Amino acid sequence: MGDLLLVRHGETEWSASGRHTSFTDLPLTERGEGQAASLAPLLSGRTYSLVLTSPLTRATHTAELAGLAEAVIDHDLHEWDYGGYEGMTTAAIRFDRPDWELWRDGVAPGPDHEGESPAEVGVRADRVLTRADTALARRDGDVVLIAHAHFLRVLTARRLGLPPAGGRLFRLDTGTVSRLSTEHGRPVIAEWNTRPSDRG
Repeated sequence: MGDLLLVRHGETEWSASGRHTSFTDLPLTERGEGQAASLAPLLSGRTYSLVLTSPLTRATHTAELAGLAEAVIDHDLHEWDYGGYEGMTTAAIRFDRPDWELWRDGVAPGPDHEGESPAEVGVRADRVLTRADTALARRDGDVVLIAHAHFLRVLTARRLGLPPAGGRLFRLDTGTVSRLSTEHGRPVIAEWNTRPSDRG
């Protein structure tokens, strides 16, 4: 069976400043474009059974720059909907809610977006994993998902049999590739937060 490759999009202005970004469709920064393009050597030379991307520009552009032009949009790969916390930093949120933690508390609703709880993000992640497993069962290649930090962290938790909030254990940087594989029939993290420089 193949591996599940997770690609976090390149840097945006808000990711660089620590602002929560879900439905705001920001472009990559110049540095983010460089990060995305640098991933191509890590992703080339493999056979892919399925390549899926979030519909947001920062993900689709990353896919293109990384050499994954065949990527198909999957709306379930959208980032965690931060509701009323869209565009805010954790420090700003904790000014009013000192004990706030995304993974435990979720988000406050906004005027146009209700936001999502960890469990709701987990439901979407489970649907993506079902699609990935169907493709992996054909044994004709790996599966690649191009998406966002918090969503991919939830998906990793679910892949490893953890609750959605278990994603808090997995820091995920912009412009990186991670690989989920199996060992003795069990899902494992084979590589995490990999950049070309990490390969020497």
